[in-house]
Parts: sequence; structure tokens; C-alpha cells
Amino acid sequence: MKLLTVNLGRPEASVHTNSPDGLTGIDKRPVEGPVQVSDPGAKGVGGSGLAGDAVCDLRHHGGCDQAVYAFAREELDAWEKELGRPVPNGFFGENLTTSGVTVSEALIGERWLVGGELILEVTSGRIPCRTFAGQVGERGWVKRFTQRGVTGAYLRVIRPGTIRAGDPVEIVHRPEHSVTAALQFRAVTTERQLLPSLLAAGDALHGEALRTAREFVAAQRS
Repeated sequence: MKLLTVNLGRPEASVHTNSPDGLTGIDKRPVEGPVQVSDPGAKGVGGSGLAGDAVCDLRHHGGCDQAVYAFAREELDAWEKELGRPVPNGFFGENLTTSGVTVSEALIGERWLVGGELILEVTSGRIPCRTFAGQVGERGWVKRFTQRGVTGAYLRVIRPGTIRAGDPVEIVHRPEHSVTAALQFRAVTTERQLLPSLLAAGDALHGEALRTAREFVAAQRS
């Protein structure tokens, strides 16, 4: 298991974003050399966890629970075949393009040691948005991506560190529950009856998803 590339984005104008300044950093490109990764701070204030990476709409992106986004090269290859065109590393907006890691099936709270220094923790799957649809440029993209349910994973920074392309990825902790990033995604999108099951992941879960699950359970009881 390893990083194929570390990908950073620059602010670019887009007609597809709802960002107040009309900018997006979704089109990320592989970079050479070391990249420092650290906790960016709370959502709404902090952006990306990767130094030099642009997160332009802080209302919906970035922050502690979405500090890093990872996607498996194997899944990009599957989309390449389906779409009939190249899908380069970083094109889905991921910071880390991995090889040999079943990213979407990673458990919430699972911890990865990357490059021998950085420790990341899985928090949730990725919800597709209008900007992502504009980036890909395929009709009905949000629906297609949602139906596939292979979302990649957002991660928080447990221990900061420096990473680079080719670094090994080692799973150093697996929680005992069975809540994966993909299951969390389905619970908050197409299968809301699954929301109570997310509570097994506890505080490791993305804060917004945890609140949604608790509110759903409270409503069912009332």
C-alpha cells in the first residue's frame, strides 16, 4: 500500500462553484518533493491540511474533519473505463491518490501511518457537489457518483508530518465496529435508515454526520 501521488490545487475561477469569490481548488495536480500535512483548524476557518493546497469555499470544504481527501487509483481506473477518457491523479479533487488501499471501505476511525511520520484518521466519505460535477463534465454526474457509492475518504490529522509520492501507507489501527466510509455515505444520502448504525463509530465520525445520526435517532424515539 502506498501513495502514488500527492496532489495540490490552486485557486481557479469556475462557473460551477457556489463559493462567494467564484474560485475553486478542486482541480488538483501531482507535485514532486515533500509536502507538510497538519491540522488546518475548525471548518469555516481552516482549509486544507496540506501546505500549498487551495480550499476556496470554507463553508463546505476543509477543516479538521476534512483535512485530507484520499481516493484509490483502482477506482479512478474503473471510472476511466466507464467514461472512456483519462482520469488523471487528482482529477477527483483528491489530495492523496493511493495504490493497494481500499479507501472507500476503510473504517471510520481507522488510522493510517503515511511515510513513517504522518498519522491520519478516516472520518467520512465524500458527498459529491455541483463543483465536482462541473469538474468532471459528465451529464448526471452527482447521481452517477452517488449510485456507485465509492466515495473515497476524508481524513483528519492525528499527528502532523511530511509526505511525498511513493511513501508507504500502513494501517496502524482498526476499530472494532463495521462502519465504513462507504456505509456512512449511503446513510447520509440514499439509505437514511442506516443512520443509527453510524453511532457505533462514535466521535471518530465526521462531526456533521454524527450530529445527523443523533438527530435521526432522537426523532425516531419521539
